[in-house]
Amino acid sequence: MSGLKRGRMDQFSAFSSIDYQSLRASTPAETAVKRLNGIGEVLSGLDVSAIHTQDDMARALWTLDTADKCIRMILAEFRTERTTDVVREANSLIDLIEAARDEVSGYRDSGRVLS
Repeated sequence: MSGLKRGRMDQFSAFSSIDYQSLRASTPAETAVKRLNGIGEVLSGLDVSAIHTQDDMARALWTLDTADKCIRMILAEFRTERTTDVVREANSLIDLIEAARDEVSGYRDSGRVLS
């Protein structure tokens, strides 16, 4: 269980560091895109093929859920600055999250995940 907590803390650290990147942005829309790019970087580190246990699956799903919530918070925070770039980046990430969830569900349904 402590490994799962530590994994979550590592993921949280990755998500919380995203805001440092946005400090250098010149416009609110640029800030939103930089934050979304940071979420994309966190998601790029998620390796669905490395899921072998229930804890691995729980960690992956937690990461996907957290990323989805962060994207929705960014969209809410920057609702007046929703440029084409912001919307395109958010939609792209949401599509990737859904595809990853489907893949993780496939692992569970096919019995490839050990208990």
